[in-house]
Amino acid sequence: MLTAQAFYGPHDERLWSDGRLAIGRRLFRTLPEDSYDRQPLVGADGRFNLVADVRLDNREELAAALDLSAERMRNFCDAAVLLAGLERWGEGVLDRLAGDFAFALWNSSDHTLLLARDFLGQRPLHYHRGDGFFAFASMPKGLHAVPEIPYSPDEKTMAEFVTLMPADGVHTFFAGIETVGPGEVMIVTATGLHRRTYWQPTGPIRSVLSANDYAEGLRHHLDQATRSRLRGSGGTVASHLSAGFDSSAVTSTAARLLAVDGGTVVSFTAVPRKGFAGRDTEERIANEGPLAAATASLYPNIEHVLVAGGDGTPLDKLDRDFFLYDRPILNLCNSVWISAVNDAVRQRKLSVVLTGQMGNMTISYNGVERLSELVSAGRFVELGRVGAGVLARRTMSWRGLLASAFGPFMPGWLWERLNERRHGTLDVHQYTAIRADRLRELNLPQIAKDRQLDFSYRPRRDGFESRLWIMRRVDLGNYNKGTLGGWGIDQRDPTADKRLVEFCLSVPMEQYLREGEPRSLGRRALADRLPRLVLDERRKGYQAADWYERLSAARAQLEVEVDRLALCQPAAHTLDVARMKELVAQWPEAGWERRDVTNAYRLALLRGVSAGYFLRKVTGSNQ
Repeated sequence: MLTAQAFYGPHDERLWSDGRLAIGRRLFRTLPEDSYDRQPLVGADGRFNLVADVRLDNREELAAALDLSAERMRNFCDAAVLLAGLERWGEGVLDRLAGDFAFALWNSSDHTLLLARDFLGQRPLHYHRGDGFFAFASMPKGLHAVPEIPYSPDEKTMAEFVTLMPADGVHTFFAGIETVGPGEVMIVTATGLHRRTYWQPTGPIRSVLSANDYAEGLRHHLDQATRSRLRGSGGTVASHLSAGFDSSAVTSTAARLLAVDGGTVVSFTAVPRKGFAGRDTEERIANEGPLAAATASLYPNIEHVLVAGGDGTPLDKLDRDFFLYDRPILNLCNSVWISAVNDAVRQRKLSVVLTGQMGNMTISYNGVERLSELVSAGRFVELGRVGAGVLARRTMSWRGLLASAFGPFMPGWLWERLNERRHGTLDVHQYTAIRADRLRELNLPQIAKDRQLDFSYRPRRDGFESRLWIMRRVDLGNYNKGTLGGWGIDQRDPTADKRLVEFCLSVPMEQYLREGEPRSLGRRALADRLPRLVLDERRKGYQAADWYERLSAARAQLEVEVDRLALCQPAAHTLDVARMKELVAQWPEAGWERRDVTNAYRLALLRGVSAGYFLRKVTGSNQ
């Protein structure tokens, strides 16, 4: 099992066994204290044995609570701090941890195995329940090294993936392999297992704090989250830098913090190829380079690197991605520019990359659900005042305003009718490659309802629940581990810091949609570190805006791959291969910006290829 996962941890390998249980770990050193890591660790007078994939972002706070001296902490790896916390507080340590982790603790006194992951699942942890045995590993390939564990796809999970269903926190893309969910702890005994979600955040809290107090609170938490993620970067850290709030806020904050000691940020922005003819639209920015450069120009210690992505196509790295991530890629167009950025980071010999993936739900949350919350509470006078402010600032159209406020309360048929009149028919088959009979057979519409997914994407009525749902929708653990193994890059997201997330969830909704201004809290808090061009920009960056050129270059590859999928029984059983063949045959000569074309090619066709390729590889189909 350790050998199968060797490239995820090339720096050290250790194993412990008492004859009944064997645990081990492979280490990828990303922190200064990792040189002292000697896992598996033994504690509690020999009763505890621990293996952990962990980065603690509140080491000092935990050390103070555990009475660990500064001298002792100098040669204490993060796993040793975690073990001390488990000895002191047991499962209660989970509520005290800030950082990314997955760990397993064997308690020999009561013969229990405790498995847990961080609250957003930034580190992966998988397991298999077999006939008389239990096995766990970071990645599925570690489990597949065990002969008794089957190697076959979970076709139901794949159908859910194709239809953009939220992950259920249990099943994976492999039959017989499950995952410990984000924010979950699981106790395994000889008779079974018990799992529970330990992260239960509270919603907005009413207080007497002023608008300035909340802005200062957001700046404090962003500074704290970013500072803790600089550990081990050696004074030079990489960052993703787009035209938006989130990556710009993280990059600028890192630059401010590193400037104190002469440190540097190397920021990477994905841009279309030179000479790309695509233009900006009312909603999208085709080239994020100029706005990213405006942020970088404010800080002398930011080196700004534009990455055009080369000549790659979305199909070039299917085999590599299958090996790295042990799962299909959700968006193959994005994988092109992400791989190009990772290549550029590795060429600079940088090992830590800061991202802002969770920023939309934290520092730049727009607060639009405040409108429906006012309707739900019957506060129509306040709704009128807020709505007037929104219209005066022209941050939403009157149609968008009414849809956000009243859409969640409409009967489903009425919402779909009105949405159809404005945008045209939106059917799940337009943006997915699922077979109609497979959709019915698995009763996916009911599963979607159970997981609170509306295929018509109606606005939600509760901002707190909406953000939690989005945070839990996708499990990023495999992606992060694959990036570490494939490029030696440790991705760290300050906008996903537990302390920052909990602060943002506790802020009253009126701070986010204040005086008719969406993202008001973020705009106020970041005014001291971002240019007005970025703060005032209301369009979104269109990553991989030249996607259709790269896709067109892969048309011959697509034709071959879709033909192969027709010969792979699990793929043909799940995917509408006939429609995929038709899309390849009827290639558009223009109109790639149209919604129906984007839905058909960028979403349905490419996601179908991603899912089908995975099924073909796992089943050994190589026609």
